[in-house]
Amino acid sequence: MIEQLKRALDEAETVIIGAGAGLSTSAGFTYDGERFTKYFADFESKYHFHDMYSGGFYPYETPEEFWAYWSRNIFINRYCDAPKPVYDDLLKVIHGKNYFVLTTNVDHCFQKAGVDKSRLFYTQGDYGLFQCSLPCHKKTYDNEKTITAMLSQQKDMRVPHELIPYCPVCGRPMTMNLRCDDSFVEDDGWHEAAERYVQFLNDNHDSRTIFLELGTGMNTPSIIKYPFWRMTRTWPDALYVCVNLGEAYVPERSGITERSVCINRDIGEVLSELM
Repeated sequence: MIEQLKRALDEAETVIIGAGAGLSTSAGFTYDGERFTKYFADFESKYHFHDMYSGGFYPYETPEEFWAYWSRNIFINRYCDAPKPVYDDLLKVIHGKNYFVLTTNVDHCFQKAGVDKSRLFYTQGDYGLFQCSLPCHKKTYDNEKTITAMLSQQKDMRVPHELIPYCPVCGRPMTMNLRCDDSFVEDDGWHEAAERYVQFLNDNHDSRTIFLELGTGMNTPSIIKYPFWRMTRTWPDALYVCVNLGEAYVPERSGITERSVCINRDIGEVLSELM
């Protein structure tokens, strides 16, 4: 499988990457286990959840507690570097290729690895942005300064009240720019990225293309997985590649089994072998 993928990458003119949570997990951004205990042992002891994902949905009684949890979560998953160089390795593997990245990840890892913003569409938001919780307007705000202050000043799982962010327009509480419901803000940058992705697809329809799906499960298959299957079937010279530990497959009914390479292994290990 690795040799087949190497040959395909050598021959490809265009690589369209669809990246999900499994890519960041391979890079070391795990949400449970030792890493969760390292940063959230006090929250686990008090609230009895056992992973960062569950902690994000816990009904905290006060905004001071809510932001104590979220400031830690955002800091370690957005402003800290991933423990393993998986994203850097991916960029080395596709070096020299005409590429675009479509991702549901919100951790900024592609930007840190050096992906040009013009080649990236982050569909589900960014941990580094705030938005109005209503929202009353379609704008997002950089949160690094506020998150860093919350992290350094929190005590007993609470942040100081004066650090709680409120919308500068309507005064309601701010929240993260993450697509959890229909309140998600698609700001100007989001729409510009969406347009660039559509234009890239239109411009490269007839090229030798690899749709490279990395770590994408079935939480939001309509964003990456289903469109990649459909485009592999309808584009004249396309190959579908899925690398995902435990979830690498393509169904018979997709009509693309003969134009697919599925590798059921850790993404980081596969990228290392490709290099």
